[in-house]
Amino acid sequence: MNPSYNNTRPINMLLVEDSPTDQLMTREALERSKVLLNLHIVEDGIQTMEFLRRSGKYAQAPRPDLILLDLNLPKKDGREVIAEIKAAPDLKMIPVVVLTTSKSDEDILLAYKSHANCFITKPVGFANFNEVMRSIERFWFSIVSLPP
Repeated sequence: MNPSYNNTRPINMLLVEDSPTDQLMTREALERSKVLLNLHIVEDGIQTMEFLRRSGKYAQAPRPDLILLDLNLPKKDGREVIAEIKAAPDLKMIPVVVLTTSKSDEDILLAYKSHANCFITKPVGFANFNEVMRSIERFWFSIVSLPP
């Protein structure tokens, strides 16, 4: 565990994912986490920005410590969401992990140009997906120091 992480407070992770199957796989993969973790889920880009801006039904939403963002979302896609997050002075410090089915060089390049913190292509199958989630957890919660 990262010594700079204050273990008295749970990590707030925002999963932006419209697929119920991928939501379930993420939830199940993170249930075994050794980190105190609150997983919040929104299903489209509009809800994401409402959550982050604490508007409407998300008025009491916590600030996420990490965002897992799919690119292919309804209403406002993940590409627009990254740009909006990273352009907002009060949001741009939140790490954004793009977790998507896309393998497109164009999507990878655009994500990094928009200042995504990393780009991960979702693997096929629960075992492989579970390993990716474990890697995300180990890296972001054991190695990296997250912004306060």
